[in-house]
Amino acid sequence: MRLEIFLVLMAASGVGGKPLSSREEKKTKLLLVSFDGFRWDYDRDVDTPHLDRMAWDGVKAKYVTPPMMTMTSPSHFTTITGLQNHRAKCLISGRWIEDHEVVHNLMFNETTNLKTPFKETLKRSEWWDNGVLPLWITAQNQASEASRPAGAPNGLKTASFFFPGGAAAYRGQRVNRVRLAEPGHPYTNETEWRENIDTVLSWFSEEDFDLVTLYYGEPDFVGHNKGPDHPDRKTVIQQIDRTVGYLRDAISRHGLDDSLDVVITSDHGMTTVKKRPLVDEIVLNKYLNLLELASFEILDYGGFGIVTPRPGKEQEVYDALSNAPNLTVYKKQEIPESFHLGRSKRLPPIVVVADLGFNLNSRFIVYVNKGDHGFHNGEMDMKTIFRAVGPSFKQNFVSDPFDSIHVYPLLCRLLRIQPAPHNGSLGVTEVMLRAAGESAPAHQNHNQNQNHRRIPEVRSVCRSAADGPTGQSPLTGSEPGQSCSPAHPAAEPLKTSKRIRGSGTRTVRQDPA
Repeated sequence: MRLEIFLVLMAASGVGGKPLSSREEKKTKLLLVSFDGFRWDYDRDVDTPHLDRMAWDGVKAKYVTPPMMTMTSPSHFTTITGLQNHRAKCLISGRWIEDHEVVHNLMFNETTNLKTPFKETLKRSEWWDNGVLPLWITAQNQASEASRPAGAPNGLKTASFFFPGGAAAYRGQRVNRVRLAEPGHPYTNETEWRENIDTVLSWFSEEDFDLVTLYYGEPDFVGHNKGPDHPDRKTVIQQIDRTVGYLRDAISRHGLDDSLDVVITSDHGMTTVKKRPLVDEIVLNKYLNLLELASFEILDYGGFGIVTPRPGKEQEVYDALSNAPNLTVYKKQEIPESFHLGRSKRLPPIVVVADLGFNLNSRFIVYVNKGDHGFHNGEMDMKTIFRAVGPSFKQNFVSDPFDSIHVYPLLCRLLRIQPAPHNGSLGVTEVMLRAAGESAPAHQNHNQNQNHRRIPEVRSVCRSAADGPTGQSPLTGSEPGQSCSPAHPAAEPLKTSKRIRGSGTRTVRQDPA
């Protein structure tokens, strides 16, 4: 009798195997949503009851720092990748663009002068497939800790809906299901936004998909065309807010409240472009003859530019650009380590970063955007958002700022797959998750109690005890022990300092908080 009782207790407690937890007993799915160009403070000057309710029911970050450079494709791929660091001969993940090599929105070739448009680049596997396995493929190739039905494949089922990088093949393997926006496809139709939500939720509820990534091109489009301070930008934020409300109601209609985690992110912020007569706009051909000195360049593309000097002309190009106002020029080998760009094989020898709000014009002013990005990721206008809700997340929790590198290990934890060794730290974001066995609150009508405009409680972030002073942990395949502390300095904007041309020292706006 005693032996029988012991065996029952042993089975119930999980002795001899992994301890049981509520998350291990019940499989959860993951929807990752990106609203392109959603600056961290866009919800502060317009009423957003659904986003506020989502934060009340779940978690949010004060803001998130994207990787340097603050562009759409490089930033999205940083969030979604487990990287191949060829120099270290091991897998890493997260922020380092110099490792995943998606160094621009445009596929380019310095030798042929090829510059492929953004929408076409999204389909070109040779631009994305650099030995890097993004989260979709990693999930498809790994078994979840949660048991799957008998006869089902070991890997998880994944899909990409308009998400950058989702249409490429990686080592010959593609995402299970892909929807790709063709050139000219409008990103602004609210009815289509809702239809897309219904589509992806049906993939979860009717076809048992485990991971879906969903991309929206707003508020980036309106931010470029009208500027971040224009009333139309506020109108688009209200449309996004209604879409979030529709999403949460649709989750309930599909019966996914208890099984679907939702993470909302973005890739970069937006700032107002400075133009004449208020400023003297940058025209680089005033300072050097690009035709004579450069064999290749991508300029006229916001605040970030790249130049390939003709043989023997690198120093001359560098010196000439160093005399141009309102920008900082770097030789690739002298790029600050904090940029994580200098070891890229694709990046040309000269990199130019304009001061906030100044666009780089090559020969004459042709840029018509009223808002732009691509500037230093320490600028507050480049910061972005993080929101999450679902059975795995705490309620009414606000985290201190963090770098987007730390999102990848969180996504792996939510999917219960083993992340590759990585530079991110789960300790930064794990604090947002419910403890094992902690039950979620009872479901409420998402349209109720929307007077929770701001969440007063701000808690400290737990980080890895092994994290360095900048908040990046060493390459590791497992998460080290964690200790509670304020957020990492790496997530904070740079401090204001005197700018010395060509030295990499910049004047950067400080956090208003």
